[in-house]
Amino acid sequence: MELSKENKKIALLVGITGQDGSFLAELLLEKGYIVHGIIRRSATFNTQNIDHIFDKLHLHHGDITDSMNIFNIISKVRPCEIYNLSAMSHVKVSHDIENYTFQTNTLGVLTILQSVKNLGMEKTCKIYQASTSEQFGNTSDGSVILNEESPQRPVSVYGISKMAAEHLCNMYRDAYGMFVVNSLLFNHESPRRGGTFVTQKIARYVGKANFSKPLQLGNLNATRDWGHSRDYVYGIWLMLQKDKPDNYVLATGETHSVREFVELAFEEIGIKIEWCGSGIDEVGINSLTGETLVQVNKKYYRDIDIECLIGDASKAKRELGWEPKITFKELVSEMVISAKLF
Repeated sequence: MELSKENKKIALLVGITGQDGSFLAELLLEKGYIVHGIIRRSATFNTQNIDHIFDKLHLHHGDITDSMNIFNIISKVRPCEIYNLSAMSHVKVSHDIENYTFQTNTLGVLTILQSVKNLGMEKTCKIYQASTSEQFGNTSDGSVILNEESPQRPVSVYGISKMAAEHLCNMYRDAYGMFVVNSLLFNHESPRRGGTFVTQKIARYVGKANFSKPLQLGNLNATRDWGHSRDYVYGIWLMLQKDKPDNYVLATGETHSVREFVELAFEEIGIKIEWCGSGIDEVGINSLTGETLVQVNKKYYRDIDIECLIGDASKAKRELGWEPKITFKELVSEMVISAKLF
C-alpha cells in the first residue's frame, strides 16, 4: 500500500543532478519519499541525469554558496532528511579555484548545518554529508586498508576542504545533538559520471572508437578503490535509517590502477593494449595494428598525486548490512557500453 502524502518522508537532495544525486533520487522515489532537489540555474540544461524522473521531483533553483537561498529552501521544504552531495569535486581543478572550492565544499556545508539548527529542526531532520577518500592523502601504499579511524592527511585543496567540512559535521553532531552522518566514500563511478573525470574520459574515448588522436592521460600507475555509484547511494540511505548517527567508510576493498581501467575498457571492444616506454614517454598501442591509442601528458598530473587508495568497509557491512554488488570489471563494461550510445 502506498503511503499517503502526509505520511511520506520528505528528502532534500543538494546536488541532485550529479551521478550520486540522480541514483539516490531514484532510490528514494522507489522507497516512497517525496523528493526535493536543488539545481543551479544554467544557460544550458544540465538535468540529463534526472530527465527520466523529472516530473516526479520537486526542484528548486539554488546554489550551495548562497546561504540565504539554502536557508529559505530548507525552511520551505522542511525535510526530514537532507543529503548533501554537492561539491567542487575535481581534485586538479580545485587548485585553480581554491576559494570557490572552500565556499562550496566547506562553507556550503556550514550553511546547511546552521540552517537546520536555526530553524529548530535539530531533532526532526537528519543530515548526510559526503566526505571523500581523498582526505586520507598518501597514508597507504596498499598494504594498509583505510577505515574510519585511519589518519587523514589530505594533499589537495579538495581533500582539505572536505576534511574541514567533516570536522564541522562532527562538531554539530556532538555539540547540538543533531543527527549528522559523514561517509568517507572511496572512488565510485557510473555512466553518469562527468566527462572530465578520468574513468569517463577513458570510457567515452573507447566507446566512441574514434581514434584520430591518442587518449591523453596523466599518472597511469595511480591505483584507486573503484565501486559503482548505485551501490554507494544505497549505503548512504542506510546510514540515515539508523537510530544513532555515525561515520562510515564505503569501499570495495580492492584496488586497481588507471592502467588496468584502460586495458579493461579496450578489451570491451576487442582491443588488447600493449605498453611501451616509461614515465611521460609511455604509450599504449594496439597490439594488432601498432597504432598508438594512449599517451601520457604531464598537464594531467596533479600537483601532489595520491598513489594508492583502498578502503575497509567492514563497519558498514557489520552495522548497516551493506556491501558492494557490482564488480570493477562490470563497472568498466557498463561505462564503455553506455559511452557507445552517448
